[in-house]
Amino acid sequence: MEYTAYSQIKYYKECDALVRGMGFVLVDLKIIPAKTVVKISAVIASEDPAVNIGVNDCARVHRVLLPRLEALLGTEDTMMELTSPGVEHNIKNAAEFALFAGREVRVWDKSVTDWLSGKIVSADDKSVTIETVSGERLAVSYENIAKAKFIYTKQEV
Repeated sequence: MEYTAYSQIKYYKECDALVRGMGFVLVDLKIIPAKTVVKISAVIASEDPAVNIGVNDCARVHRVLLPRLEALLGTEDTMMELTSPGVEHNIKNAAEFALFAGREVRVWDKSVTDWLSGKIVSADDKSVTIETVSGERLAVSYENIAKAKFIYTKQEV
């Protein structure tokens, strides 16, 4: 799995500060210029790993984030899709692990050719540490991760 630092994603810093001010974190930001419009894709999550977000949260952030991006891009010819990661989110960028500390995940570890499951304890630019149900802490190098995703756990309402 590749690690792309958020500092390398154009406009991420400016947008994340705005999103965090609203109580969320910016998980992903893609800006794709097309012929007549700039397509923007953003993913946000709650700062609290135990809290899922809904459509109203996404709409609220969309109303604030789109004008900011239009100002940064210098155009109003934009189309933006803003979503939550979803309950069974596939982690695409290893930098996401740090954002989701406290979340339950499964990672396919190529070195043991099996899934490892547990709660994210910590993450840096080289590996993620997860705590299994038995309390064992495992550090898994990103180069050994073939796939990673959230473990869906039903929340009490």
